[in-house]
Amino acid sequence: MNLLLLSIIATLQTSLALLPPPQGGLDKGFNLLENASKIIPQGKIVKTAKESWKFLWNRFMAELAPQSKSGSYERPSYASNGFLGISKEFPDEGSRYHLYLGNPCPWCHRCKIAVTVKKFNTEQIGVTTLVDDPVKASRGGWVFSSQDKDPLGSYDLRELYEKLSPGYKGRCTAPLLVDLQNKKIVSNESSDIIRMLNKVNLGREDEVNCIDLYPADLAKKIDDTNDWVYELLNNGCYRCGFSTKQAAYDEASADVRKGLERANSILSEHDFLCGDKFTEADLRLLPTILRFDGAYSPLFRAGGVNLRVRDFPYLLAWLQRCWEIEGIEDTIDLEDAVLSYYRQLFPLNPGGLLPTPITKEEIGLK
Repeated sequence: MNLLLLSIIATLQTSLALLPPPQGGLDKGFNLLENASKIIPQGKIVKTAKESWKFLWNRFMAELAPQSKSGSYERPSYASNGFLGISKEFPDEGSRYHLYLGNPCPWCHRCKIAVTVKKFNTEQIGVTTLVDDPVKASRGGWVFSSQDKDPLGSYDLRELYEKLSPGYKGRCTAPLLVDLQNKKIVSNESSDIIRMLNKVNLGREDEVNCIDLYPADLAKKIDDTNDWVYELLNNGCYRCGFSTKQAAYDEASADVRKGLERANSILSEHDFLCGDKFTEADLRLLPTILRFDGAYSPLFRAGGVNLRVRDFPYLLAWLQRCWEIEGIEDTIDLEDAVLSYYRQLFPLNPGGLLPTPITKEEIGLK
């Protein structure tokens, strides 16, 4: 055990033995600071407590979010990279594939938006909504509810991964696209899933009037936009929240500001990121911006705790346009998504107190 942790435990034990019982019904904790000069110098108590808490916090953060030596969050990758409609293994067929998605997760949200704007129904592709509960989960944070059970009969996502890929050692992440017929994982990478959902038909016979997320004439522009949106905003917000050293946070926070300003500038001249059409680039940014005011700015300190979407008027107008696209509003329970960050990421919110939920009206949505 860390020597600082042993030191603070010893300090607390000594102090508790010497202190009188609490009076008047007030909880004063260990009452160390009131009695510091009588037992141990206050400076030693404060320093030991700070260093011990920081050590524990760093260990929890490394478990939650793998860290580089510089204290920067480095997103792990355990991707399964199958692709629908290209190989014989995963043909373009309906009533065969199933998506596992969690409402709070922005990467899952991408996939749900793709299903919605491509107008797939549940006969063409199934969707199960996961519950984020790391206490009940055996690995990771996702479990199945009694209302939305796994068609393969799993208790949690780890058990499903084990069924589909015996001996799997990585993180059990969502989104997850599964071939129910062959009981194989197709992909757990959101970028690939949304790209393939744009290409496949999944058994539809009638021509459906839906959005082409990746038109050929905009492919290069979409790819370039995706790169900076991911680095500066999608992942930039997480790099802020999961940084464990000041320099790493400062760099990530500057990136978030740069990304918001760049998006705002582009949207001052166009309705959407790549022109006058909603594309994959907009789809990939939308989940981040919807969560920004409620979680990424105040909890992750992304770009500084005072930034809000309304500080970027053209970005806000874009968000409002996206929100009005048919079905988009139904792709997220905003209150649940935001509060999940405060409930589940306890190293960032150790007291577990939940803020007054932000409303869509406060963000600027109807």
